[in-house]
Amino acid sequence: MELFYASLLAFFVFSVTLSLHFLFYGKKTGSGLSNLPPGSAGFPIVGESLEFLSARWKGHPEKFVFDRIAKYSSCVFRTRLLGSPTVVFCGAAGNKFLFSNENKLVQAWWLSSVDKIFPASTQTSSKEKAIRLQKMLPNFLKAEALQRYVGIMYGIAQRHFAADWKNKDQVEVYSLTKHYTFWIACRLFVSVEDPGHVARFEDPFTAFAVGILSVPIDLPGTPFNRAIKAVHFIRTELVAIIKQRKLDFAEGKASPAQDILSHMLSTSDENGKFVHEADIADKILGLLIGGHDTASSSCASIVKFLAELPEVYEGVYREQMEIANSKAAGELLNWDDIQKMKYSWNVACEVMRLAPPVQGSFRDAINDFMYNGVSIPKGWKIYWSAHSTHRNAEFFPELLKFNPSRFEGSGPAPYTFVPFGGGPRMCPGQEYAQLEILVFMHNLVRRFKWEKVIPNEKMIVDPMSIPEKGLPIRLYPHKA
Repeated sequence: MELFYASLLAFFVFSVTLSLHFLFYGKKTGSGLSNLPPGSAGFPIVGESLEFLSARWKGHPEKFVFDRIAKYSSCVFRTRLLGSPTVVFCGAAGNKFLFSNENKLVQAWWLSSVDKIFPASTQTSSKEKAIRLQKMLPNFLKAEALQRYVGIMYGIAQRHFAADWKNKDQVEVYSLTKHYTFWIACRLFVSVEDPGHVARFEDPFTAFAVGILSVPIDLPGTPFNRAIKAVHFIRTELVAIIKQRKLDFAEGKASPAQDILSHMLSTSDENGKFVHEADIADKILGLLIGGHDTASSSCASIVKFLAELPEVYEGVYREQMEIANSKAAGELLNWDDIQKMKYSWNVACEVMRLAPPVQGSFRDAINDFMYNGVSIPKGWKIYWSAHSTHRNAEFFPELLKFNPSRFEGSGPAPYTFVPFGGGPRMCPGQEYAQLEILVFMHNLVRRFKWEKVIPNEKMIVDPMSIPEKGLPIRLYPHKA
């Protein structure tokens, strides 16, 4: 309870600071525009932030959005979130508009904690670094590169299930899916594979991942303070790995295709300049978050839904056993096997429709502009919500029914299924995530059936979609 009140106080202080900033800033940027979207600024200072966050903590993040769509009879409305005047865009048309106008009318926006935890080693902002990273990643994440990862992921999955699932009567799923995806990320990003070495990163990385989106108050014991300490430790470890890799390059012991680290070290920008060691460490940190949190959330959600839907489990099991039975003893999964997992991937997509790992994200209006007949002032924040389409009967009839067939053929209409975002800022690792999710499903259903220990355990958002109690399950191994 003390932690709750401390967090509430910290949030209040943070909101006051931001509100004073935007009270002044908004007069310069938005006061000349009329015909603002319908809506309310909510309570003084905090706006509607508590309602926004409360809906997420209660497991119904869509409620905040749909209540206001109904109240204002509009798919675009204004509010105040995290101290900022904010416009919420809903529906496929809103998604299309935002995704199509990235870096034209809007740009990505993060809490100040992101830039404080990533104090630029150069004079570039986190936004500029993200744009450079978006340009750098496609070569490492293109199809021919991904094909090489299947066997690596499969090998790690086998070790993971042997160490953490085998001979267990009961496990807590979410902590294990985080471990699985983090192990894969460490191997593919920096070639760290030894379980002991991975473990050295994992605990501080968890503190870092929690604190990066927390209230940026650097006092002992706060999540932000713990994140700063954790990121210092991880950076030190990464820089040591980077220096060793440079030596390995000089001695011919490393290749550009070895992992993302080698790719970064051997790739120059358009001016022929190579990325600084400290910047590479920051980029790897960002990738570890992107390559681990969302996939672990999706894997845990898949386990939840398969426990609740035995007929869906049987469909996944039949498909995966057909693939397993086609393999010789000891033969690894390969790219062709992944292409055969069509029903399993449809199941995963339906899980991500109902429990998207990322609920949406914020943008910053870099110009005044009009949308749907209303004015959006420069400097205001914009939020797009995955649930505004994922849980909309206009796009997904019988929206609460679990129906993997929605994704057969051409699948949902454009801009309605957006678990990976869209436009220039679409997650570049979506195919990578697909691989590790399918490899996880293959290894899990081949070994076990299971049931939830807490039948009514709900999914909450903090900030990813996660099981409230970690999703403990009882395991029932298949007979050999």
